[in-house]
Amino acid sequence: MAATIGSALSWWARVKGDRVALVVDGEELTYRELQDRSSRVARALVDRGVTPGDRVGVLGPNSLVWPVVALGVMKAGAALVPLNPRLRPAELRKVLDDAGSRLVILPPGFDEVADGTLALGDAFDRIEFAELVDPAATGADDFRVDIDPDAPAALLFTSGSTGLSKGVVCTNRTLLSIVFEASLVEEGLYPGTTSLLVLPLVFTPGLVWGLLMSVVLGGTLVIEPEFVPGRAARLLAERRVRAVFGVPLVFESISRTPEFAEADLSSLRTAIVGGAAVPAALLRRWADKGVALRQIYGMTEAGGVATATLVDEAADYPAWCGSGSIFTELKVMRADGSTADPGEEGEILLRGPGVTPGYWNDPDSTASAFADGWLRSGDLGRQDAEGRLQFVDRLKDLIITGGINISPVELERVIGQLDGVEEVAVIAARDDRFGETPAAIVKVSGDVDEARIIDHCNALVADYKVPRYVVLRDEPLPRLPSGKLAKTAIRAEYRDVADRFEKLR
Repeated sequence: MAATIGSALSWWARVKGDRVALVVDGEELTYRELQDRSSRVARALVDRGVTPGDRVGVLGPNSLVWPVVALGVMKAGAALVPLNPRLRPAELRKVLDDAGSRLVILPPGFDEVADGTLALGDAFDRIEFAELVDPAATGADDFRVDIDPDAPAALLFTSGSTGLSKGVVCTNRTLLSIVFEASLVEEGLYPGTTSLLVLPLVFTPGLVWGLLMSVVLGGTLVIEPEFVPGRAARLLAERRVRAVFGVPLVFESISRTPEFAEADLSSLRTAIVGGAAVPAALLRRWADKGVALRQIYGMTEAGGVATATLVDEAADYPAWCGSGSIFTELKVMRADGSTADPGEEGEILLRGPGVTPGYWNDPDSTASAFADGWLRSGDLGRQDAEGRLQFVDRLKDLIITGGINISPVELERVIGQLDGVEEVAVIAARDDRFGETPAAIVKVSGDVDEARIIDHCNALVADYKVPRYVVLRDEPLPRLPSGKLAKTAIRAEYRDVADRFEKLR
């Protein structure tokens, strides 16, 4: 079928082959080069036995090779499973097991992590990037497997409030729908545009709104290996960037650099921010440079961005997130299933062509996530009389730090493994840099101190998940009549944890 990411890449390679597709650290790949190299990856994978529907993990930080491999996986008809390079072996093992992946492609330097992951479960094959991507190889190639556009093209794993990872299914049809809708409403997203990506490729913003958005639109994507605020500000001007997206921390850090003060940002037409509340002062700082920094509301299940403040309303409605899009609808629902009145709080529901068809191999979670065709967000919001959405709070317990989701339940399980820990509740603490950060409230008995808890977490979970606050207490944590921890009461008791207790890391 023609309606695939691979067919879009083939088109641009044919009609705009010399156009620069990717830029990383000054090194460039044209569309012709990107097409040829990703096709060779796809061909090599098929020769190794990869068949349509297989789930293939791709591990690694931002690089020029990662997009080549990821696109090659999709062109081979397999479902891409992006793997966060910051995860520990136990975390990688969980994602690979949930995906049913028996092949991982990885860059140099990850053998130790791969060995540790392998030791925790069933065997999987692994291939290094260099075995699939030979920069010296020549000759045109347009290899891609004919696949159903409604088959899984990528599985994006996101932690739910239960602590159980769920693979959000993205098909070629949903991904192309996201691109098509964005190109109709965003001035900065059009054929041939230039975007700057300072976020990891392995997450939804980087993969969907960065790589795939740019490839389908035949644009140029400038990818930063790591986020350096001053360099990012300079690239916005030097590359005449039209679109950039990120969490508040990204825009805040850029705006504090000398390069930002000097930069000509007149080319920037789409600058969207999400993942945490955006301070009014930050919006004003960018507005003073002629950039309408606009808040979004979205989730992985809806392609990352479901609605964004309109450019014309950015100044007058800074705390709102727009009213949906051309094909994506929003509503706020009461607990009884009826539609909330304007100004009334309720659960945010979404529907549109970019919404996932469901969770991988999880029919129960899929069924509970949808209500009459609407995706239930688990988030609390309100709409005004014109339909503009304002995010209020999460019905879920997820902690969002720098735009990355952290499951409190996962951390509670890890900390609970320590001898001497009787009870633990992980809540969000205010953080000026990351928006939120984990705080562990722990009832202990025996020889357990804050440093031991931090060291234990460091050994088992990614660094961004490790609590920055640990509060030890002798008395039991409050509980509900059902016996469950009373999270609402715990959050109320420790709502000022960042003011009362020392930050440990």
